[in-house]
Formats: sequence, structure tokens, C-alpha cells
Amino acid sequence: MSTKRSASHESQPHDNPQYGDQPYSSKQHSSHKLRFGSSALATPANAITAARLLASPVLIVFVLMYGPDWVAVVIGALVFSTDGLDGWIARRQGTTSSGAFLDPLADKIVVLGVLYTFVYRGTISWIPVSLILLREVSMSAYRTVVARKGVSIPARPLAKIKTVTQDIATGLMLLPVMKEHHLALIVMLWIAVALTIISGIQYLYDGIMSSNSAS
Repeated sequence: MSTKRSASHESQPHDNPQYGDQPYSSKQHSSHKLRFGSSALATPANAITAARLLASPVLIVFVLMYGPDWVAVVIGALVFSTDGLDGWIARRQGTTSSGAFLDPLADKIVVLGVLYTFVYRGTISWIPVSLILLREVSMSAYRTVVARKGVSIPARPLAKIKTVTQDIATGLMLLPVMKEHHLALIVMLWIAVALTIISGIQYLYDGIMSSNSAS
């Protein structure tokens, strides 16, 4: 629960991995005509992202009411699986600026929403979850600032690893069998926190270097 739909990897102003980090060469772009331009809104990829946004509250409320449960696992699997599907479709039909905004937003809502639900239930501490939130909010604000200066920051592979690790940590908490392995859950969560912070530092560094190069 994981840089998407702008026209090229270099032009993307965020570090969500599924659009910007996937190899998609200029030869692939020229091999077929893309169905959608960057300003398109009504696209299949955006529809899948919107479905993930709408399904996220369902998952969060279910976890709030019942905690780890196999039904939550099924809902979570469906929600998390769409995270890669929309990016795969977008890269083949045309990446969009709306998708570049909606996709990372959907990722943050489902991951942070579920994690904070487990904080409320007393399963985990608020500290690691708040560190993830702080990083995501601060980097979102930072990329907005540098984007206004005309600076784009390509995402590193660690951004994808960070997102996948967050999804794994969140998904494990939905499993009823993990109730007996609380320490493993905490370790996985802190690994996700560490990768989240490191990738944020990398993004900040790359932004500074790109700003210096542009000036």
C-alpha cells in the first residue's frame, strides 16, 4: 500500500514510483500512438486510481471496527493491487498530470489511514506513523516549491522500495495470524520508516543539486 503520470520520467515532480521509475524508453513512446494527452482526466488509469481512493475508507472503517481480519486482507489486496495496475495502464495509454497528482495521494491515504487506525486500536505507536506522515507532507511541500521554480527531480529506485515496504508493513498488520508476531510487525514498520526518511533525504539532496544546476 509505494512518480507517475507526467509525460516523461525527467518531468515528474514527485517520488511516487510506479509511473516515473518504470523503464519506458523513447522508442516505446514512438512505437505506438498514446490515447491520452497529459491534460486528460477521464482515463482508465485515473478511473482505477479513483476507485482506490473510494475503496480506502471502506478498508479503514473495516479495520477500525474489526481489526485484523481475512475480509480486510481481501479488501486490502484489491486496493493495493490497483496501485500497480493504474501505472501500467497509464504508461501504455498516456501519462497525465491529474494521475501524477491523484496516484500518490491515493497511496498516502490508504497507507496512513490504515496505520493510524492501528494506532487508534493500540496495536502500534503513533511515533513511526507520524514520522512517515511528516516525511510525506514535507516532501510534498518541497516538490511544490521547486516545481514553481521550474525544477524537476527524477525519482530514485529507493522511492519504489520505500513504497513497497510501506505497503508490506501495512498489509501484514491486516493478517490475523500476525497478532502472535507483534515484534515482527514493529520491525517491519520501522524498516519502512527508515527507508521513508532516507528516500526523503535523497529527494531533498537531488532537489538542491537540480536547483543549483538550473541557476
